[in-house]
Amino acid sequence: MFSIDSLRGRNCGIWRYAEALGIDDPANIVTIGEGSTPLVGARFAGREIYFKHDYLCPTGSYKDRGAAVMLSKLKEWRVPELIEDSSGNAGAAVAAYAALAGIKANIYVPANASAGKLTQIERYGAALVRIPGSREATTAAAMAAAETVFYASHNWSPYFVAGLKTAAYEIAEQMSWVSPDWIVTPVGGGNLLVGLYEGFREMVEYGIVSSTPRLAAVQAANCAPVDAAWRAGLNEAAPIVKKDTAAEGIATAKPVRGREILSSIRASNGVTSTVGEDEIWEAFAALARLGIYVEPTAAAAPAALSGLIANGTIAESDRVVVLLSGSGLKATDKIMEHVQLQAAQAAECSVREEPALKDTVR
Repeated sequence: MFSIDSLRGRNCGIWRYAEALGIDDPANIVTIGEGSTPLVGARFAGREIYFKHDYLCPTGSYKDRGAAVMLSKLKEWRVPELIEDSSGNAGAAVAAYAALAGIKANIYVPANASAGKLTQIERYGAALVRIPGSREATTAAAMAAAETVFYASHNWSPYFVAGLKTAAYEIAEQMSWVSPDWIVTPVGGGNLLVGLYEGFREMVEYGIVSSTPRLAAVQAANCAPVDAAWRAGLNEAAPIVKKDTAAEGIATAKPVRGREILSSIRASNGVTSTVGEDEIWEAFAALARLGIYVEPTAAAAPAALSGLIANGTIAESDRVVVLLSGSGLKATDKIMEHVQLQAAQAAECSVREEPALKDTVR
């Protein structure tokens, strides 16, 4: 584990915390400058909070943290080729770092994933395999293919989680080694939440910070297996009927780390929360008015703030960090679909109201 004194004079980025990341030989480190994203105060949901702008990582999402460490380890292991499955962001991150590491990447994605993410994966030189159907169908196809090729799943890899711990280290360092009271984060596969918890737990163990923040795990109401399990008092993610959601990046019906997610929430004295589709889009628009352009998935966490404040879960005096996970530039097609649908609905309402207005005039 690193010490505060050891960080003096080191470069920015996740590798300033290298002792905690599990790479034996620094010569194997694969990096394009990931990490050290801004932690910026803002007024949102009627109060002052901090946004952690992790969508500013090189490929446009926090997944770069995990991909950098995982691909560094695969390079150290001399893995020549890999298979990964993803809704888009992890696939883009793995494709980018695999390209730099000289490892052939085969990225399995849902056929209906955001076009920006799919284009990004292909431009990095990875073989893109589009799978019709659900996110779960994509995982099944990837695992079947992985019988003969190394399965570098970001959902399973402990090195991917190790990379995500650096978000915790950065937040602590940016807050002068005083933990926030709350971190609000979107949850799908759960690696980010688990990484945040483990990062703070380690820092408490080594005396770097004095406490672990409470974690608020936010899911889309249309796909919320962790929230369902939490409310039922279960130790594993609950089976659900999955519906479509704008938050495609967290639309995971069966998170493989379900048990770890729930134990991390409980250990931090945290909570779960769900947000509806309208709430996600309202938060997306509110962020844009602050000059923050994120994908709908990233808007889920700030969308939950109002409810958590209104029901007293988050107190007025609490210091709150909200993690913003992915760039809106990756989801342009999905955002445009929503804008066009809104315009069509507004036009339809206008047509319906016009005759009534004419009758009133007569």
